[in-house]
Amino acid sequence: MKRASSLLALLIVTSFVVSLAADDKPLVVDLWPGKAPDEAGDIGPESSRLSPKFTRKEVEVTEPTRMLSNVSKPTITIYRPAKDKDTGTAMLICPGGGYWNLFWELEGEEVAAWLNKHGITGIILKYRVPRRPDDVKGEPARRPLQDAQRAIRLVRSRAKEWGINPRRIGMVGFSAGGHLAIAAATSFDKKTYERIDDLDKISSRPDFAIGVYSGYLKAKDKDELSPGLRIPKGTPPIFLAHGDADIISDPAHSVVMYLALKRAGIPAELHVYANAAHDCGVRASDQPCSTWTESCMRWLRKERLLGGKP
Repeated sequence: MKRASSLLALLIVTSFVVSLAADDKPLVVDLWPGKAPDEAGDIGPESSRLSPKFTRKEVEVTEPTRMLSNVSKPTITIYRPAKDKDTGTAMLICPGGGYWNLFWELEGEEVAAWLNKHGITGIILKYRVPRRPDDVKGEPARRPLQDAQRAIRLVRSRAKEWGINPRRIGMVGFSAGGHLAIAAATSFDKKTYERIDDLDKISSRPDFAIGVYSGYLKAKDKDELSPGLRIPKGTPPIFLAHGDADIISDPAHSVVMYLALKRAGIPAELHVYANAAHDCGVRASDQPCSTWTESCMRWLRKERLLGGKP
């Protein structure tokens, strides 16, 4: 009888733990109190599908992964690290997708897990895609930067609640998301939407930015920054990584940005990997480009953005 009671108690405890794990979902927060700025909301319901299968010449990760599209209601999804590892640093994650889709799995959820492993709060930004009819063809869509600025303000406003150091809120982005992260880091003094509430009084300047195989940084046919970008005083430190065999986003985008940052006296670090294509994300592999994550963590420690000594 005693053994049966002990077994029953064990089953109850086990069931409780499993239930807790099942309910331990990331927090999802709307960016805007109502409809987002300049949003008609007529693009249809949000959708999820698998990405097309690419060849090794085009990308590092060739198998399909989950993408989102038709986003008209932007959100942030917060993944907290284990309490005993928490550094107080947070990163907004900007998945890529050419401003048409969001590579949610490869460049969102997997990135949040990587950051959590290193004690960093990972916050996936679900910004508006696809491009709207009034966006200029061949240039970055304009609404995602509104979403990025609002997201930084929102995270900073709730930093204490979420255990985040308000002076260590950065951004990491991939492909078009890399452009978005860097655009936010260099456009913090630029108003992209009319103030909605007191949240918009808070600074939208990230404390650092990381761009991985970014696009839209270089002007077409010129070795200079894209006309929509500039390097203002106060631009935060920026880390750049790219593959030299990237046929989707030429590595010159990151090289030109790095040179512009150095000329402006902004702390910057650039890594270009031989024979590396697009879309490696943070997945470990036997390719040298997968080590960008290790270099990035060393850079964060060197810049004292993870707490403690470098």
